[in-house]
Amino acid sequence: MNLNTHVSLLALAGGLLLAAPATAQIVNDTNSMQPQTDTAADSSNVKAAAISGQAPESSGDGEIVVTGTRIVRPNSTAAAPITSVTAADIRAQAPINVEEVLNRLPQISPDSQQNYQDSDGRQRIKLRSLGFERTLVLVDGKRLGTQNGQDTNIIPVALIERVDVLTGGASSVYGSDAVAGVVNFVMKQNFTGVRIDANYNFYNHVNQSNVVTQTAQNSGFSPRLGQVNDGGRADLALTAGTSLFDGKLNMSGFVNYRHADLVPYDARSTSACQLVQTGKDGPLSCSLSTYSVSGFVSPGSGTNAGRQFVNDPNGTRTFVPYGTGVGNAANPYDGYSYQRQDNRVNAGGFVTLQLSPEFELYGSALWFRDKSINRYPTRVFAAANYGSDLFRVNCNNPFLSTQQAGIICGTAAGTATTVPVDIRYRFNAPFMTDTYTNTGIRATGGVRGKVGDAWTYDIGGVFSRNQQIWDSSRLPSFDRVNNSLNVVNVNGTPTCASGGACVPFDAFSAGNGNQALINYLYGDLDPARQKTVGLLYNVQANMTGDLGRYGITSPLATDGVAFALGTEFRKDRQFSELTPGFIEDYGGAPSDLSQHVWESNIEVQAPLIQDRPFAHLLQANGGYRLSKYSSNPNKFTTWKIEGLYAPVADLTLRASFNKAQRAPTVVEAYQASNISFSRQGGSQNDFCAPTATNTNGTITYGAPIASREVCRATGLSDALYGSTTLLCPNDQCTVRSGGFTADPETAYTQTYGLVVKPRFIKGLVFSVDRYRIKINNSLGYNDDSYYTDGCQRSNGDPFFCSGIVRAANGTLYAAASGNPSSGFIRAGTTNYYYSIARGWDFQGSYALGLGSVGRLDFDFNGSLTTFAGSQDSPVQPQRNCTGYFANGCSQLLPKWTHGLRTTYSTSDGIFNASFNWRYIGSLTSANNSGDAAIGGTPDRAQTTFYRIAPASYFDLALTFNIARQFAFRVIANNLLDKNPPILANSYNISLARNNTIPQRYDALGRQIAIGTTINF
Repeated sequence: MNLNTHVSLLALAGGLLLAAPATAQIVNDTNSMQPQTDTAADSSNVKAAAISGQAPESSGDGEIVVTGTRIVRPNSTAAAPITSVTAADIRAQAPINVEEVLNRLPQISPDSQQNYQDSDGRQRIKLRSLGFERTLVLVDGKRLGTQNGQDTNIIPVALIERVDVLTGGASSVYGSDAVAGVVNFVMKQNFTGVRIDANYNFYNHVNQSNVVTQTAQNSGFSPRLGQVNDGGRADLALTAGTSLFDGKLNMSGFVNYRHADLVPYDARSTSACQLVQTGKDGPLSCSLSTYSVSGFVSPGSGTNAGRQFVNDPNGTRTFVPYGTGVGNAANPYDGYSYQRQDNRVNAGGFVTLQLSPEFELYGSALWFRDKSINRYPTRVFAAANYGSDLFRVNCNNPFLSTQQAGIICGTAAGTATTVPVDIRYRFNAPFMTDTYTNTGIRATGGVRGKVGDAWTYDIGGVFSRNQQIWDSSRLPSFDRVNNSLNVVNVNGTPTCASGGACVPFDAFSAGNGNQALINYLYGDLDPARQKTVGLLYNVQANMTGDLGRYGITSPLATDGVAFALGTEFRKDRQFSELTPGFIEDYGGAPSDLSQHVWESNIEVQAPLIQDRPFAHLLQANGGYRLSKYSSNPNKFTTWKIEGLYAPVADLTLRASFNKAQRAPTVVEAYQASNISFSRQGGSQNDFCAPTATNTNGTITYGAPIASREVCRATGLSDALYGSTTLLCPNDQCTVRSGGFTADPETAYTQTYGLVVKPRFIKGLVFSVDRYRIKINNSLGYNDDSYYTDGCQRSNGDPFFCSGIVRAANGTLYAAASGNPSSGFIRAGTTNYYYSIARGWDFQGSYALGLGSVGRLDFDFNGSLTTFAGSQDSPVQPQRNCTGYFANGCSQLLPKWTHGLRTTYSTSDGIFNASFNWRYIGSLTSANNSGDAAIGGTPDRAQTTFYRIAPASYFDLALTFNIARQFAFRVIANNLLDKNPPILANSYNISLARNNTIPQRYDALGRQIAIGTTINF
């Protein structure tokens, strides 16, 4: 289905007229069949509640749901800042996946898997620039899935009631992984009636000339200029539910279909080619490829050996020198996916059966299937991909012209002699694809209820299964390529000398698109398939009690002490299966990894003073969790201490101190413990061995690279310093990965906040919170150079030098057989020093009544990041990447980002308009930082592509409520069609070859959307 061919001219015209920003509350969904006006009021109330620390919402039975605690009680407050995204906010953005919903929050490190050519299609969430492994994702308070395998694709956007983002450690409440915080998706449940949600959007963009187009033209490419309408995306959801037996039984279900069209790189002038800059401020060029539709030929013998040619693109069978020029060199990334083609189906349901206040059964299920592809040109690969032998072509090949045969064969031209040749060819044919099929199911079930007025309980569990099947394109058969190049003339017909099913390969003319040849070269190959499955088994039992019901209350408070007790068993498993074809082309081996944990926890909330002079509220909270992982012999504890103090109702001070932990994932635990040996890559030798110089075959030895003191720190005796016996075979020392126990990393998180809700300005709430996160024993992967380079730079610090484990004779070249315990350099996943995140969060909302005219709602969410980085060892400086990019500063965090949304609603609720301003602060190359710790030395300072200016995006969303049960939305995101910033060598910065940072900026231009919600 090609949605962009069905773009409505009316929608385009209307969207252009409305072009401006969006992220505001547009539609408030109803969970019943009763008519209801779409307004922003309820959404604003949720925002205000989240900012002020109050419970954002109550369920039908009056219980309060607060993300960050398992204690259920009225008037519950949160001591840590919570940001809420409502269903109204989501509708205003017209997203088709969860990733887009959260990318606009300053607290989230943005990601954009839909704009990654190399993506595997899975969507994950990263808080505070600390990675997805340190962000715990929940659905209705329970885990989404395993950290390695989870995929937020399973969450249907149309069914989200709200998203709560709790920043700060929460391991004592929820267990491992909540180091950076918690993202809790609260789903719409207890739905009755029928509802249809439909959304369609596309990009309307004007391609303009820029530095990329100029460089592309110089390389012989033809950039696309002018207006384009593409990238059509559709999202259609049907939800239905009913209540029976006087509301005691509620059942609801949904089905959701989503589709996205492909947008290739060459559809945007800013990615007309991959922009390359050589050196610090060197000349610009495009990435070029020998895989041209003109065909590349390099003789392997004779006087022309090693010279490079292409077939003349004008159609004559003539070789011309390879190089820049029309048809001579290819643009290797023109057809890569800027927006990936994607098809996704979600389905699921919810059921509750309340037999009595003391006994309620509940269950839910979510299922999804997502299929997305990465495109690659269909090619005959260079012979070097198979080994050292070149292909061979016969010199009387009928496809060779006299000129071509003379260049390849010399005096053997016209004979049956075969000569070596390197041939690379990009077929003029449809692209090959890597296909990622992600499927998942998540099921929950349990029983919950009340016991008297003081007690609640919830006994339930989660089963989650995520599966990914990667079907990769294969290298064509080397033997078949050789067979197809050995072509003879049979009665005037070019025929393979080998006969059989072989199809002749005309590699000596431009534009070959012979599908029969492609089928022969690629056909009958074993599939290259990798199947990876992640499983989560999670059983929980939780109980809460309000001891105030028994008079256990502070003498100065009205509410009693409340607490929660819980116990949990969790097992993570991941296994993979690989076909022989996959192993042959990509390596690897099947695996089956698992670990489990037993945990118990307790939480306490103790109001100390309430409704007293100078003490409207003084409350202390605490929590403690004990964990035992099967992958570690030790037990681990986490805790929290929180406090709330409101001298008056208008002002609340809050603070939270947490010890949070993240256990290694099953993959990390395996990487740390599994022992494997390899030879050190490159040509680096033992730095305590003498340096060798080869002069005309005579080898002379000089002083070692490292000092005697550094070598002594590695355990080497002074007598062996500089000895030739230390030289590793072929200058490649032994590297051992694994053999270690990876401990959970420990984070100490602090938040201090101030919430102001002045009575003299009705409707205003704002807050400011300071956060500090420090992760000790941070888990990560380090190669051998981490230890060797660190040992040298630190002048022999044991932290690094202990990773160089010498044999008794001082050498570092132990044989892999027998699992030696010495004679190697360490590498692999293990605990190292610490990671740091610090900053400030600012939130505010203001509801301004306009009487009969309507109302205005203002919502502000901003974040000031003051530190985002790490310290790799006690003797190395801290790396602060805030506001910088490149040199390992990959989280791309500006110092300041914010969103400011203004929503106008008519008093009758028939119409509302939402205007949003998204601001992204500037980014500077780390080379220009002036901080040597991130490479900011004077000799590295750049004068080109060293700064990304601040960016402002504006969005507008209009909602019309027709007959009170029908809402129609028109939305324009990035109304001004702002181009993304252009960077040379972008892959080194953002892992994208489209000359920008697609996860941070609106890369494809203005997005226009129309949507509707219909209630029956």
